[in-house]
Amino acid sequence: MGATKTDLFTKEQNELASMAKAIAHPARIAILQQLMKLNACVCGSLVDELGLAQPTISQHLKELKLAGIIQGTVEGTSVCYCIDPKVWQKYRQFFNDFFVAVNELAREDCC
Repeated sequence: MGATKTDLFTKEQNELASMAKAIAHPARIAILQQLMKLNACVCGSLVDELGLAQPTISQHLKELKLAGIIQGTVEGTSVCYCIDPKVWQKYRQFFNDFFVAVNELAREDCC
């Protein structure tokens, strides 16, 4: 979507679309699942756990960080990542509200 068209949509619609885009790759889903499973800051074990090359994981971490879903801290020569709980909760509520609204509109007799 062109940058000039985003003003046609609400802030929530743009944020939800941004979040959906950020997690719309199986590697990013796997990274998030691993971070949730470990429930701690991760400093490099993702390569061993996911079987992807370090540059690939770094690129996906960058996208997740740009979206605000994860946060990173520098420790020596490595960066440690974890899910940002405030942002995660915000988007969780956005998705919940979105799916509840769709569910309320669902009709049995619709195409």
